[in-house]
Amino acid sequence: MAHLVTCTPTRALGALAVAGLALLGQPARAQENRAFLETVRKHTTLTTTVPDNGDQNPYAIVVAPVSIGKIRQDDVLIDNFNDLSNLQGTGTTIVDYNPTTRQTTLFAHVPRHQPACPGGVGLSTAMTMLKSGWVIVGSTPSNDGTTRTKGDGCLLVISPTGELVASWTGPDINGPWGNIATVDQGATASLFISMAGFDVPAPDVHDPATGQSVTIAKATVLRLDLAIAEGRPPVIVKRTVVANGFGQRADKDVFMIGPTGLAMGANDMLYVSDALENRIVAIPEATTRTTSAGTGREITRDGLIARPLAMVMTPGGHLLVCNSKNGKVVEIDPVAAKQIAAQWIDTDQAQSPPGSGDLFGIALTPDGKGFYYVEDDMNTVMEAR
Repeated sequence: MAHLVTCTPTRALGALAVAGLALLGQPARAQENRAFLETVRKHTTLTTTVPDNGDQNPYAIVVAPVSIGKIRQDDVLIDNFNDLSNLQGTGTTIVDYNPTTRQTTLFAHVPRHQPACPGGVGLSTAMTMLKSGWVIVGSTPSNDGTTRTKGDGCLLVISPTGELVASWTGPDINGPWGNIATVDQGATASLFISMAGFDVPAPDVHDPATGQSVTIAKATVLRLDLAIAEGRPPVIVKRTVVANGFGQRADKDVFMIGPTGLAMGANDMLYVSDALENRIVAIPEATTRTTSAGTGREITRDGLIARPLAMVMTPGGHLLVCNSKNGKVVEIDPVAAKQIAAQWIDTDQAQSPPGSGDLFGIALTPDGKGFYYVEDDMNTVMEAR
């Protein structure tokens, strides 16, 4: 299952050219704000994400900020969306990869049927780990692998030793979907999670005008403000919808499509990948606003972007965005509102285009010089640097 991909500098630059690498601005600006992807030349398989129970389809990927309980600082946590039978919305496990020992262990196995979580458990791309050691992960569950039997889901609070201690629900939580953007002050934190499940029907409910599954413009981005007492699980002190009106729809192949990538930038700006509109938008005053910004301000659309999914901010202030419709990651300068580079990081020829539908979670390496990502087709974690 594991494989190693090593790109020479020549091959890497060729891959960038094929992907449509573009560097914008005057030479001085290009020198000051060099594309992060220019430095990425090697892709290495680290581990399988399949635990003993056979869960598969890795989605979220998070780097541990602290050592506590079962987890060592800089460990890589990955959750699974599918079970052994490969049904979507049924995965219940989080695995832990230690980059120092190169060992992968089971961090948490959440019981599939949770009365406190409407519909049960199917771990999604929504996951974070707080400085206090608590892991928050989204559940977007199904009984048959489609949205026909989708439950509203919940957010699960897991202790540093891998035990489920709480489930967060409510009318503002339905299909926790996108990777969680986290602002963590230790004793307090703000989490941003996209909700893409409101009134989503079965995938065979089609819009007669398009012939595709019907699109519902009800997806939101929810901010949860938390208080964290020492040695106690976090509690929600405030809930605010900071963005709404995004498109969401069922999909027979990928379960559901909706806003997925969330990343905090400078000046309290939250960036969101709007998958169905094929664009990146910005939500200002993200941590302080008390009302919704709607669908925000458009930063960029189309071009190298091909149904954007998970997203992360580089040390230089650029966004790295995974594509769903091919195996590329796209680099965006959000301040200049420019797409500046792309690299084909998954070239699996079994899909068309190569790597289509394989990329989900993405996270920076602790040194900020590379990134981790999952290859869904191989159930593996990769490192790019």
